[in-house]
This record gives sequence, structure tokens and C-alpha cells, in this order.
Amino acid sequence: MQAKPRPTATAAQALDAMDSLIATAQLGQQEMAERLGLNVTDLLCFAYVLKAGENLLTAGDLAEHAHVTTGAVTGILNRLERAGFITRVPDPTDRRRVRVASVPDAVTRVVALYGPYYDRLNAQFADYSPAEIAVLADWFTRTSALAQDYIEELRARDGDS
Repeated sequence: MQAKPRPTATAAQALDAMDSLIATAQLGQQEMAERLGLNVTDLLCFAYVLKAGENLLTAGDLAEHAHVTTGAVTGILNRLERAGFITRVPDPTDRRRVRVASVPDAVTRVVALYGPYYDRLNAQFADYSPAEIAVLADWFTRTSALAQDYIEELRARDGDS
């Protein structure tokens, strides 16, 4: 596909658009979480479980991904299990540890909720050339890493106080 003409923008305009996207995405995640009967942190953790797929996460893995304590992740897993989103399965290599698996009915619910949104996003991506999509993917990836590094920097600074 040939790239379509795009409006010009300054870095300040791009940052403003990004701020609007982040705010809207946060509102959207809250809306999605409420519709699923979860809070946003629990939904985030379930998303990590889904992303892991067959490579089931441990509670420690999930705590690390979500940047919560292992004590907090225990509460999250208890809520997700009570709500029918996850099940705990024994770790085949360590009997003392469990891994977290998604429940198929919960996956179906989440896909039904997010599917139409992702269909719209995919349709919007179809308006971009492969080169533009590569730039977007690079920007999303690099900016996510930048944000994560900054969060860790802030937390380290707080720990030094």
C-alpha cells in the first residue's frame, strides 16, 4: 500500500496527541475492567496471563510484570480466580510453585469485549503503509521502554529517600 499524505505536526503537537491517547486509553481500560467485573490492575494482570499463552506465568513472574509485590499479586490472583478468569496449576518442575492459566470462558468474554475495538484498530492500521507501520511499531516499542525505565527511575529515587 502506498502511504497516504499525512498532515504535518510538530513534536509538541505529537506529545499533545499522545497525552490525549493515554488519557482516553486509561478511561477505556477502566470501562473494560468494569464491564468484566474487575479493577484495572486485575485486568492488567489477566492481560499478562493471556500474553504469556502456553508459557504459564508464576505469581512471581506476574508480580514482576505488573510491578506489584508478591503479597499484592496473591490478592490479585485470588480475585481473578474467584471471578473465574484464572486457575492455578502445579508447576511441573517445582511442586512448591504454581503457574497461572486463563480460563477459556474468561478468554471468550475478553475477546468478545475487545474484539470489535481491535478490529477497528486493525482497520485503521490498514490505512498505513508497511513502512509507516514499522515506524509506529518502533515508536510504541521504544516509548514503552522509555516509560518503563522512567517508572523504575522514579521508584529507585523514592527508595533512596
